[in-house]
Amino acid sequence: MKKQSNLTEELTILKAGWNFDNSYSRLPDRFYSKLNPTPVENPEIAVFNHSLARSLGLNDQELESKEGAEIFGGNRIPEEATPLAQAYAGHQFGHFTMLGDGRAILLGEQITPNGERFDIQLKGSGRTPYSRGGDGRAALGPMLREYIISEAMNALQIPTTRSLAVVTTGEKIIREKELPGAILTRVAASHLRVGTFQYAAQFCTLEELKALADYALKRHFPKFEEAENRYLYLLEEVIKRQAALIANWQLVGFVHGVMNTDNMTISGETIDYGPCAFMDTFHYDTVFSSIDYHGRYAYGNQPYIGSWNLARFAESLLPLLHEDEEQAIEIAKEAISKFSTLYYSHWLNEMRAKLGIFNEEEQDEELLKDLLKMMQKYKADYTNTFRSLTLDQYEDLQLFNTVTFKEWHSKWKERLKRQTQSEEMVHERMRKNNPAIIPRNHRVEEALEAAVEKGDYSVMEKFLHALSDPYAYTKDQEEYAELPPSTCEPYRTFCGT
Repeated sequence: MKKQSNLTEELTILKAGWNFDNSYSRLPDRFYSKLNPTPVENPEIAVFNHSLARSLGLNDQELESKEGAEIFGGNRIPEEATPLAQAYAGHQFGHFTMLGDGRAILLGEQITPNGERFDIQLKGSGRTPYSRGGDGRAALGPMLREYIISEAMNALQIPTTRSLAVVTTGEKIIREKELPGAILTRVAASHLRVGTFQYAAQFCTLEELKALADYALKRHFPKFEEAENRYLYLLEEVIKRQAALIANWQLVGFVHGVMNTDNMTISGETIDYGPCAFMDTFHYDTVFSSIDYHGRYAYGNQPYIGSWNLARFAESLLPLLHEDEEQAIEIAKEAISKFSTLYYSHWLNEMRAKLGIFNEEEQDEELLKDLLKMMQKYKADYTNTFRSLTLDQYEDLQLFNTVTFKEWHSKWKERLKRQTQSEEMVHERMRKNNPAIIPRNHRVEEALEAAVEKGDYSVMEKFLHALSDPYAYTKDQEEYAELPPSTCEPYRTFCGT
């Protein structure tokens, strides 16, 4: 007969709705190390994502409990889970290095009621064989920050990993000072990265590289069987998804901050919300990361870095693209050359939508670029410029009082007259493509300070509620559209490690 405590634990897991499969663990063992999270002193749920839990087929009421906190803290492992840390490599600021999950454990893959598959990963769950001297832990502030930004990105309809929960650990960790520890439960279509393929190409056999590529195809691109060259198809599909993703970042003024190849997913989701932020004042050279001294990952460079990263992905696939190396290189070059066109086409079409334009005219590019030039010259706020155009309200920004803007505004209105859609349809299109609010940096910091320093999560909860429908243009969103106080100090973000 089983002990009562074990029986209670199994019943809790069953009621919670866990439905794990662990397909990644069936890859060659060179791709991971099996180990459990390091237990923590006193896990307590700080934030829990009820709607995401339900969409995953989980019982949110059962999981928002002491037993749930034990799972999210790594102290209790669901019976069907196969905890492991993934191995990968990557170019960090242009320099190749061996990496891996240094402070994260993949519990397994949750199969939802409709058959979808999502990784469930604990971030900040202790040291692994890939920790490289780190403590394997995470601080509360950066984990809450990832929760806020990733959920905002999801609401903006931009592909992203998501956050299921943040637990405090009851432990202190040392960074520049003592900080409260925390663990984030991250949900992802997968954690396959460009860096995973770089690792396979550099350190694994050809058969192991092939196994990884076949796994990625089956997991993310099931139509590969129709392709003449399945590995070229893999390359082309990843390029398409990343071109659209980075264009979406540009459209909302998002600066990722650390576009290393290990932070580029095969699925096309945004991953890793360390030194990221949204622009206030528009400028192509905007950088937020405290360690990006030369602007490698500046806002204006993101499309170029995306192409560079994808070239590294193509290099890792060369042995699979063609048995003749020279032909493989030519195949890869041709595929990569399409990135710029794919990116720019997506960006241009969506920028037209931001201005309420339905059809295409050759002069549209000039109209758009002239607006961006004015915004940069007059240091206009990126989000609020498009918000004002959407609402036809022009009293707030210096830009709107210039002769240059008034001339541009006349051209734009004339352009809108050359299409058949009504004014109402134009504004509806603009509202759907221009967010009323974004997670502005000063508001993020305000929510984090209240939560971390005072244990007050109400500021964050109110903020998340406003961000949950950024295209709503409701009255309660107006305070979050206000610009930050002026300061001579640039806003800086940190990776959290």
